[in-house]
Amino acid sequence: MTVLPDDGLSLAADFPEADHAQWQRLVEGVLRKSGKDVSGAEAERALATALDDGLVVSPLYTAPETAQELGYPGLAPYVRGARPAAGGWDVRQRHALPDPERANEAVLGDLENGVTSLWLAVGDSGIPVSGLARALDGVYLDLAPVALDAGAQTGEAARELLRIYEARGVAKDAARGGLGADPLGHEARTGAQLANDDAVELARTCAEQYPGLRALTVDALPYHEAGASAAQELGCSLATGVAYLRLLTDAGLPADTAVRQLEFRYAATADQFLTVAKLRAARRLWSRVAEACGATATGAGAQVQHAVTSPVMMTRRDPYVNMLRTTIATLAAGVGGADAVTVLPFDHELGQPDAFARRIARNTSSILLEESHLGRVADPAGGSWYVEQLTDELAHAAWAFFQELERAGGQAEALRSGLVGERIATTWAARSKKLAKRSEPITGVSEFPNLAEKPVVREDAPAVRPLGRASGDSGAGLPRVRRDEAYEALRARSDAHLDATGARPRIFLAALGPAAAHTARATFAVNLFQAGGVEAVHQPASVAADTVAAAFAASGATIACLCSSDALYEEQAEAVAAALKAAGAAQVYLAGRPGEHRDVDAYVFAGCDAPAVLSSVLDLIGAPA
Repeated sequence: MTVLPDDGLSLAADFPEADHAQWQRLVEGVLRKSGKDVSGAEAERALATALDDGLVVSPLYTAPETAQELGYPGLAPYVRGARPAAGGWDVRQRHALPDPERANEAVLGDLENGVTSLWLAVGDSGIPVSGLARALDGVYLDLAPVALDAGAQTGEAARELLRIYEARGVAKDAARGGLGADPLGHEARTGAQLANDDAVELARTCAEQYPGLRALTVDALPYHEAGASAAQELGCSLATGVAYLRLLTDAGLPADTAVRQLEFRYAATADQFLTVAKLRAARRLWSRVAEACGATATGAGAQVQHAVTSPVMMTRRDPYVNMLRTTIATLAAGVGGADAVTVLPFDHELGQPDAFARRIARNTSSILLEESHLGRVADPAGGSWYVEQLTDELAHAAWAFFQELERAGGQAEALRSGLVGERIATTWAARSKKLAKRSEPITGVSEFPNLAEKPVVREDAPAVRPLGRASGDSGAGLPRVRRDEAYEALRARSDAHLDATGARPRIFLAALGPAAAHTARATFAVNLFQAGGVEAVHQPASVAADTVAAAFAASGATIACLCSSDALYEEQAEAVAAALKAAGAAQVYLAGRPGEHRDVDAYVFAGCDAPAVLSSVLDLIGAPA
């Protein structure tokens, strides 16, 4: 019997304490009912979920026998946060409007309504360098930090920003933000190599004159956008950070000064626990790197993190669902301890975000900070056995990848040799299979798509890299991928068919028997076919061999799919399929596991390769390729 303190709440004090073995026995009983005869640890493993990087999520986490020393918030190894106390995060909005006048209007609107710092795309990817002063007109630069992202024009843009500070009388110790020098990140994105001179010069200037500015950004987004796993994203960021430390110390900056010139940028996804663990693991790993590099000053190893909601998870169809994804990602970034968070607007992948989208983006952080009070707790996930274990395992996986990159000669050599691209491509190929089989569902795209939705149209935004470029293209850098890309290609074919014929591609659902027998598989079939832009016609609710021909003719479809239970398939499938063929059906599918049914041409089932099936369906219907 467990004895609890007498606090007036008996709760479970009168019940015997349950142990792990007892829980395992209960799991064994449940699994036996489903046909799996396993016991003990094997039963527990049967409920585990495999993640990328060899990580495994167990169904139950309990207090470890020896807890790892995590330290305290604001102290090494900074797992629990880089700051000693809670305080929320910097709400950082991204702006890339090429017109300085419009950019200024958007910037001021954001700052007046909750945004606390600015992330400006400057140069070919956004605001012209010559228009930077106009874009910042009316901004209190001693109050609003500015982070630049200018790619090949970093030196020019940074010097212009420093000129603006001086012209407006901003005290050098009052300037805050980052100048965004990231030659390796630019090379990863574009394949173009940049000289390191600007990065070194800017770092020296910031170290000597602007204590609140950081000259370099270690941007892990190019790797995330290429399909990298969490460990690969962390490993690349560590290798890049080490490369920059070597660059700066070789130029004469002390290690303690060099580490203070770096800010790290990571993606936050809707996988909230993995995002929390990634940010915590990143701080732990960088603390170790800083220590190994000789940075010993108080706080020198505290990684400054800028989290950005993942572009990879954003969809172009049903884009309003992106609001939900970015909310979860923002919560995870905040819980994970990010210093600054950028919520990408829900229409980010469609072009230039409009005012409504930017408003929702900034309000996402405002609600979490002001109404949910998320910033009032230091390390909210600390002490969760699951999060602590996931943080530890992810840190080890990331460190192993970092070591592989270092053995290859460092991040620059690993990029140029193709090692980074090859490792990431392998990871993305494995994930693409999950997306194709819908074991990683995309709400509104591969699951529950809405063919009747009105498209959201936005003006074009400057593109640093075109979507879908193949890895290994000469001078192309890493590819840029999206979770929805296979389904987006299918939907584009459906749109073209609609434009050409006035109707969507159609498939007739031949549901057999009562609703109880066919509803599950009919619902599955509707979701599957609509994911490819194929309208599923389910009228009438049920058919038989003597009524299916008329129903098929009325549907206007040229192909059909049978939907029912296995028992009714045995009784009716062949007769109904034969009637459909006689009525002119070019192809008859059956929703269920492959079997032997005469006149059934193909089978669709949970775990099938959805894009492959849907592409063949569109081919049969004659949708433009």
